[in-house]
Amino acid sequence: MSTDNYQDAGRNEETPSGETGVHETAQGAEPVLEAADSADVRESGEEGEAVSEDRTLEEDPAALQVQLAQLNDQYLRKAAEFENFRKRMNREKQEAIDFANQSLLLDLIQIIDDFERAIKSAETSQDFSSLYEGITMIEKRLSSQLENKWGLKRFDSAGEPFDPNRHEAILMEKSADITEPTVQEDCIKGYTLKERVIRAAKVKVLMPDQPVEPN
Repeated sequence: MSTDNYQDAGRNEETPSGETGVHETAQGAEPVLEAADSADVRESGEEGEAVSEDRTLEEDPAALQVQLAQLNDQYLRKAAEFENFRKRMNREKQEAIDFANQSLLLDLIQIIDDFERAIKSAETSQDFSSLYEGITMIEKRLSSQLENKWGLKRFDSAGEPFDPNRHEAILMEKSADITEPTVQEDCIKGYTLKERVIRAAKVKVLMPDQPVEPN
């Protein structure tokens, strides 16, 4: 066989394999193109549905009225729920205010029970000293309970300098033995609640016999 024949045979053998490679590449690209086309179709379909719905509402007043009625119903339901919530919160707040002193009142009820027992005992025995001792014990118990549990403390003012934030002068007397206004005695005790004065003591005040010169 001549050299030309060998070359022709080689060209004839290479041609089929080259055609096969091109064909396989084309087949591999077909699924990708189909997927892209499918995605485009879905997007265009969704956009078409939305546009179609809007056009339906614009072109169909009855459908628009139905949608408006649904939205109005939702609004009324939410408004009713909020109103019920507001009323419930106000009711719970008022109940908290009404029963805020429940624990304190329960403690006072026990003191009332002590007074009732003391009165019954005095009616039976007619013993003044026993009644006095019983009332004194009740007073001490009440004062101790209010101070230790509730922070209500009674304070004494006799001998202290007069303080308008803690004292209210109801009686005054001049004295040559002092150089500044001084509480001589408590007429009515004062009280503090957790270190805050809630009732000033009503006191008798001694005033200097000579006016105090300002510094």
